[in-house]
Amino acid sequence: MPPAIAAVADQDLGPNRFFNRELSWLDFNERVLALAADASLPLVERFRFCAIWSSNLDEFFQVRVAGLKDEHADGAGRKSPDGLTTGEQLAAIHHKVSAQYASVRRTFKQLRKSLRDEGRTIVDWDDLAGDHQKTLTAQFHRSVFPVLTPLAVDPGHPFPYISNLSLSLGVLLAEPGSGLRRFARVKLPVELLGRYLLVDDDRYLVPVEQVVAANLGELFPAHEVLEFGLFRVTRDADLSFDRAGEDLLSAVESELRRRRFGDIVRLEIERGMSAEVTALLMEELDLAPGDIYEIPGLLDLSSAAAVEVADRPDLHFDRWEPMVPTMLGDADGPKNLFSLLSQRDLLVHHPYVSFDQSVLELIRQSSIDASVQAIKLTLYRTSGDGRIVESLIRAAENGKQVVVVVELKARFDEENNIEWARRLERAGVHVTYGLVGLKVHSKVLLVVRHEGDRLRRYCHIGTGNYNSKTARVYSDFGLLTSDDAIGDDLSHLFNSLTGYGMNHNFQKLLVAPHEMRDRFKELVRNEARFGPNGHIIAKMNSLVDTEIIDEFYVASGVGVSIDLIVRGICVLRPGVPGVSDTISVRSLLGRYLEHARVYFFANGGGEGRPLFLIGSADVMPRNLNRRVEVLAPVEAPQAQAELAAALDVNLRDTELAWDLGSDGVWHKAAAPAEGGSVERVDSHAYLQTHTF
Repeated sequence: MPPAIAAVADQDLGPNRFFNRELSWLDFNERVLALAADASLPLVERFRFCAIWSSNLDEFFQVRVAGLKDEHADGAGRKSPDGLTTGEQLAAIHHKVSAQYASVRRTFKQLRKSLRDEGRTIVDWDDLAGDHQKTLTAQFHRSVFPVLTPLAVDPGHPFPYISNLSLSLGVLLAEPGSGLRRFARVKLPVELLGRYLLVDDDRYLVPVEQVVAANLGELFPAHEVLEFGLFRVTRDADLSFDRAGEDLLSAVESELRRRRFGDIVRLEIERGMSAEVTALLMEELDLAPGDIYEIPGLLDLSSAAAVEVADRPDLHFDRWEPMVPTMLGDADGPKNLFSLLSQRDLLVHHPYVSFDQSVLELIRQSSIDASVQAIKLTLYRTSGDGRIVESLIRAAENGKQVVVVVELKARFDEENNIEWARRLERAGVHVTYGLVGLKVHSKVLLVVRHEGDRLRRYCHIGTGNYNSKTARVYSDFGLLTSDDAIGDDLSHLFNSLTGYGMNHNFQKLLVAPHEMRDRFKELVRNEARFGPNGHIIAKMNSLVDTEIIDEFYVASGVGVSIDLIVRGICVLRPGVPGVSDTISVRSLLGRYLEHARVYFFANGGGEGRPLFLIGSADVMPRNLNRRVEVLAPVEAPQAQAELAAALDVNLRDTELAWDLGSDGVWHKAAAPAEGGSVERVDSHAYLQTHTF
């Protein structure tokens, strides 16, 4: 190691060189919330961003907060890399989330006002005219009352089980004559009723809990209703698969049953709920004050995604269809992809280039091509329309060897993946269920085709899932190639996934957990050898791994320029003099979810040539240590030019970008001055018209 690099590496920077992972994630969700508040965006899309914020937060509590609470209960005294104890992290999370609840109330209030201006509005029961209340009361008796089940709590009726993320009314009652106070719970089956009831030609949307609350006398005719309040619980939904001797499928199914009864990690209550009812819920649910969130407004804004205004396309993003380059198809239909890929590599950038007419079409053509002998694929999350599964089944029926590695442990898609796996097995597909102790997160496809006197392998390595629905809204790259070395690497990878062990030395692919971490460190260190002539661009969802971050710091200390495009969590602290002053961090959020992982090393290709890598791995310990991940080199000059152009647009973006300061605060990218030399750039709009 050169002396200059060694000097930087020896610095003891302490925990202040990292931001907190959990708080950084909450910062990301706050940027999502900022999209809901952005008046320049179409109204219905702003409601959708509110829903995304809410759903994101639900998952954060089900997984991350649940894990922290388990750690805290263990009392192990562990600290995060930034030096916070679990108790300090939980307190900081509570403070930050409470502030976001206040912020989303202001945003949602403005959205309701804007919706009213468009002739439709979310309205409270007390603000309805009398005839509208009568109409809804009739609807209550006809459609709501029959599916409600009030559950009393008394010596003969223990406190009921409260399901995860369900909405409930807590009702305090008085018994006539004796005045004895009783409690009851009424679950609101919104999956049956919907979140809102409609009235006045669907012009008014009334929260279902308010309609039920206005008619509680029908549910408790022999009691006086003293008060009621809405509440919602969040349970630990993380799964563990460490039971020795149990096959993976059985373990996942057992854990899914257990998930329903996970510990409660959050209680959301309607603002104004009395201390008496709050205390009762805390006692019965075994919760501490830090688990309680008093919500100033509607509970569960994930329902905001259902808000629509009929016949108003102007309230949505402009309708746009992915491109189909002429090399992929024309008016006569799809081109032969084997002929194309035998001549050149193809980089596809979704959603700008059609996933259906590229990746999905390759799988379809493989299923019916008489020369194709085998198809091997990893499935992490796939779409409900099942076209990929249908093609795989067709291939098996046509006598081809079809192997699918289905990752049963894909969080919150476990049941869906079990269903697909069993359907594939029934059709004669060879299905494996991932690996014990590792998630198979890589997105790879291998097609083996007989051509002349040889077998040729056609490959796809992607940054996103084999999911035609998300491919329309997630920004991802995919490499389609017939490169012999990559084909050989994928053959060995699939043999490892379906057989035993992963000790193969791959020629071109970087594979985790086998070698990716060490190889990534080597690439950063190699760039450091070039000092100010070194350049790294890394685009990912999350940057958490402290070992790799320290390598970035060392490289920055010798002058390497490092541009990081991180959609979500980033614990690296940029802009610290002498430590990270050549590192910039930005995040892009907008119409499409930035999901691609792209890594550029200006001198990584040897002899001063650049290296571009794409694949499934973020720079996180779980990706590098506990998952099967694949990064593939993009070597064709045209494909490299396309990647470079896309990264350049991300770095020049002035409309969707947020920049991270050394103080941990994210700032919206400054808009260029009118008439200045810097152009306004919206990455998503630009790439819709400039994708190769």
